[in-house]
Amino acid sequence: MIGFALCGSFCTIGRALTEMENLSLCYPLLAVCSETVYATDTRFFAAADIITRAEAITGRPVVHSIVGAEPLGPAAPLEALVICPCTGNTLAKMACGVTDTAVTMAAKAHLRSDRPLVIALASNDALSANLKNIGALLTRKNVYFVPMRQDDPIAKPHSLVAEFSLLRPTLTAALAGKQYQKIFLT
Repeated sequence: MIGFALCGSFCTIGRALTEMENLSLCYPLLAVCSETVYATDTRFFAAADIITRAEAITGRPVVHSIVGAEPLGPAAPLEALVICPCTGNTLAKMACGVTDTAVTMAAKAHLRSDRPLVIALASNDALSANLKNIGALLTRKNVYFVPMRQDDPIAKPHSLVAEFSLLRPTLTAALAGKQYQKIFLT
């Protein structure tokens, strides 16, 4: 089973759910949502709609608490864990070892089992405050990045967004212990 975690980059949640659907054709999935995604209505989606869609795709209840995510390591191992979208906030927490959300707990518990963690970043400060966190996670065993690019170099010069369509080949490569192609696209 593959874990598929959603963080609060709300403008990319629709694309992430599409990729969740695509992966569900190949793998059984378990959805994990940050507490923010689980409880926050935005101009993009109502929280209940995200949860309903994720549960329909996976056929399982969404994990949305630290207590629910903690067993996703040795007690209930996943083949891989995907975080899509991964916010800069979650990225920074993982880089610093902070475990205070369902998603960061799922990542910590999962990495204890030496299995792949795939990050599809969507962050407005990836090329500024979060660049060091990308670097820190690149050095970690079993951490892989979906290739990413600047989504709007003029209006948002520090922003990076994963090329969500490359999630599946990145996951396939990660399951083989390899990073899929270069991580920065032009």
